[in-house]
Amino acid sequence: MNTSSSANTMVWLVRREFWENRAIWMLPAVIGGLLILAALFGTYQVLGAADLATVQAVVQAGAVDGMLMIVILFFIVMSIYSTWYLLDCLYADRKDRSILFWKSLPITDTATVLCKLGVALIVIPCIYFAIADATTLLVSFIVSVRASTYVGGSLWHASNWIGIQGLWLYLIVTSAVWYLPLAGWLLVVSAWAKRAVMLWSILPPVAVILAERLLIGTHVLASELGERLGGYFAQAFQYTPGDANWVVTGIPDHGSITTPVSVLRFVNLEGFFSSPETWIGAVVGVALIAAAVQLRIRRTET
Repeated sequence: MNTSSSANTMVWLVRREFWENRAIWMLPAVIGGLLILAALFGTYQVLGAADLATVQAVVQAGAVDGMLMIVILFFIVMSIYSTWYLLDCLYADRKDRSILFWKSLPITDTATVLCKLGVALIVIPCIYFAIADATTLLVSFIVSVRASTYVGGSLWHASNWIGIQGLWLYLIVTSAVWYLPLAGWLLVVSAWAKRAVMLWSILPPVAVILAERLLIGTHVLASELGERLGGYFAQAFQYTPGDANWVVTGIPDHGSITTPVSVLRFVNLEGFFSSPETWIGAVVGVALIAAAVQLRIRRTET
């Protein structure tokens, strides 16, 4: 009974986030719509293809690159929006005093914070995944219709689609684990700051980095922070240009196109989950989330 009640509470809390933050789904929908318009009214051609086999190879290679570009575009926008959401979610409740209403309900502060964390790290990525997938399907369909049959048919390869689905799921899980300490820090700032949450999210780390550099002469914190911010892809993927994971498609008079045999071959699952950096960051993230819960309990106004 308690489990069912907790599940219902979390469902309603997630619904609340959708009611209050329509950009969760509107922003990726707009990006998808623009990409679909580009496919409808844009121009494209296969340069230098002298025979059917070359045409099909070039189109298939371009399809893989196009899918990866859509994934990267949605992932970048998703990361920026999730960062903003985490900074604003607890601060906005105090700013408009709605926190008083929510605290009057039988909903714990722990459930509220965990819900917002889950929305940022799981729900938002899943929304972007679904819209990116639908966008890719519609763009491929439009190109298939606009192009000749033998060119359009080269876009539909099951291995490519399976690879993209697997890549998205891998990105959702591993990025949630890797960026957990950053998400925890943003929640702490959102629960504590009285104003200028963006500034407060940046100033303390910068101040500590400068103090370490000036007083001790080291830059350990700066290195660790830089690794956490920019080291995700190095930890989660293995990338070796020119090895057997790549296919080079020659285009007469126009060089060649290099594409991966399968995007899943670059997934570094074992390396990521066996890395000490991954789990040290997760422990720090859990501690920061616990701190955010305590701040949420104690602070009700900006």
